[in-house]
Amino acid sequence: MTPSDAAGTLAPSHPPLSLWLATLDEPLAPSDPLTGDAEADVAIVGAGFTGLWTALYLARARPDLRIVVLERDHAGFGASGRNGGWASALFPSSVSTLAREHGPEAAMRQHAAMRASIDELLRVAAEEGIDAGAAKGGTIVLARTPVQLARARAEVEEARRWGRADDDIVLLGEDDARARLDGAGTLGATYTPDCAAIHPGRLVRGLLTAVRRRGVRVHEATEVTAIAPHRVTTTRGSVHARHIVRATEGYTPGLPGSRRTVIPMQSLVLATEPLPAEVWERIGLARRETFSDHRHLIVYGQRTADDRLVFGGRGAPYRWGSSTALRQRAADRVHAALRATVTEMLPALEGVAFPYAWGGALGIARDWHASVGLDARTGIGWAGGYVGDGVTTTNLAGRTLRDLILGEDTALTTLPWVGHRSRRWEPEPLRWAGANAGLRAMAIADREERITGRESRVARAMSPLMGGH
Repeated sequence: MTPSDAAGTLAPSHPPLSLWLATLDEPLAPSDPLTGDAEADVAIVGAGFTGLWTALYLARARPDLRIVVLERDHAGFGASGRNGGWASALFPSSVSTLAREHGPEAAMRQHAAMRASIDELLRVAAEEGIDAGAAKGGTIVLARTPVQLARARAEVEEARRWGRADDDIVLLGEDDARARLDGAGTLGATYTPDCAAIHPGRLVRGLLTAVRRRGVRVHEATEVTAIAPHRVTTTRGSVHARHIVRATEGYTPGLPGSRRTVIPMQSLVLATEPLPAEVWERIGLARRETFSDHRHLIVYGQRTADDRLVFGGRGAPYRWGSSTALRQRAADRVHAALRATVTEMLPALEGVAFPYAWGGALGIARDWHASVGLDARTGIGWAGGYVGDGVTTTNLAGRTLRDLILGEDTALTTLPWVGHRSRRWEPEPLRWAGANAGLRAMAIADREERITGRESRVARAMSPLMGGH
């Protein structure tokens, strides 16, 4: 028995639908499975945001290319259909980390590319006729304790040292913060305009329609069992292609030879039914700002286009052997904690029902560094390690992979995340122990700060295990 087998039963192999997938006006039954061996110019493994953006940008640039996308379940089954709906400029590696590795100029180019990718995502979605229910209201991150307020000030001061102005990130006082989001105990906040709240289910399924309209063959219900140079093997046949793109994110460890490339961690989410206007008057988010606070253990929320509140966060333990299955007991515990957290943060939600509860696996590289690249020798490309910040980053990845596959030297192909190779995660049991120790450390640090009112040293002590993130 492994440590993660000791408690709880497994959730169903097909977990509950997210709000995003449950509210689509289309069936989700997988269609057009592969029916034997095939030839292609580009074969993409995974029909989530990374795979579909890559297919779309390639098809727009080169309509003559034979592009095949292979998906085990249905398009958007994974993180692309289960996330919190933030199209943000967040990148897992900080500007300071990128500057140490690649220099200040490269670090700021990466940051600028992430900011620009939000508008690019919205622009192309509109051009393709995709109604993603988007509103670019920015992100407010509340400071609800003196320790969090000090952390918020330090974040803005660090941004100023990098030349980031008020139109990038700004510190709000209590009154200005409460005018946007009236959270309990609010002392101030940081605010950035660089985020759009979206309906990711509509976006990912809209991308599926867009690529199929352009002649891309998307084979759902087709499980990939191996990737090799110029060949993808599936349970339904093989695809031979000049270029292959691995776009599997948290499911990457299921591929032979990739078990330690990233670890899958679960992020869990809740959603209400549409809330009445008087509740929103008490909460705020009039511009549909996405929101969080300055705790260590990540939480995130948004107001949807139809006036629901969506709230999610980390907390489910890593499972032995990089399993993407979720223990039902762990899911129930984290969902209950999330409900308690958001109700404490926003007392107007007291007594409000949360009929939607779901989760999904995200991918974390050992150094918490997202990457994209193409091996010219093997023809195999990849993108991933988004650490939950993938909605916008996948768009940047799709455009970058387009340029790399077409052999074009562009501003995108020289960004510092291109070609980055993270070291592999440790074998078990070190991987299990380290990942879960880091998760527990964040929770302990938050609890310690609430009790003592002082900055915790626990998270800082554990940061080497978590790649310094």
